[in-house]
Amino acid sequence: MITPRVLVVDDEAQMLAIVTFALETKGFTCVTAATAAEAWSKLITYDFHLAILDIMLPHGSGLDLTRRIRAQIGDLPIILLTARSDVEDRIKGLEAGADDYLTKPFSPQELALRAQALLRRSFPEDDSRESLGDLAINMDFLEATWRGRKLNISATEVRLLATLIRHDGEVVTHRQLLNEAWGVTEQAGGREMIKTAIYRVRKTLEKAGVGVVIRSHRGEGYSLALES
Repeated sequence: MITPRVLVVDDEAQMLAIVTFALETKGFTCVTAATAAEAWSKLITYDFHLAILDIMLPHGSGLDLTRRIRAQIGDLPIILLTARSDVEDRIKGLEAGADDYLTKPFSPQELALRAQALLRRSFPEDDSRESLGDLAINMDFLEATWRGRKLNISATEVRLLATLIRHDGEVVTHRQLLNEAWGVTEQAGGREMIKTAIYRVRKTLEKAGVGVVIRSHRGEGYSLALES
């Protein structure tokens, strides 16, 4: 997909700077606005892949802006930000049409990861295949094959392999793996869950003679590479 453009709307300059920096490190192009009126002007001027809206805005609200987007623009993915943690406020945001919701203070990295995950769901790649050498992943059917032979691994393990392939040459952190393969940002015992899944996948790859190795990086995560 082309470089994703995201609209970030918040009346606090410091928050705009924090959010845009986190997103730009993940490859997003950011356009900012401080009011609902300014945000709408930019929404009808540019094409966006995602909008991140603070709920409390001058001369309007993120909720009103969300409803207007849904009524006049359509299915643009939206993440709402708010200082309120009440369940009722979250429900109002989702009922207005938001796709996700974060309560301040939040981790900028978590926001960036949620933005990436939301884009993958909303704008799937035209080619749903990932590959490294002769190892191929079909995300439509959640199948992994080696030289055309199907590997006996679970759907979660397929997503795990796909994540490692997608980040070929990089160390994929535990948080990234949880986010992209399991669809969560945090989970009790998450590292052990990943470790167990990695062990099973390694055994399957070894048994099938797959020429790919999953490397452990102590305290950091995992990477995938072709055997040399």
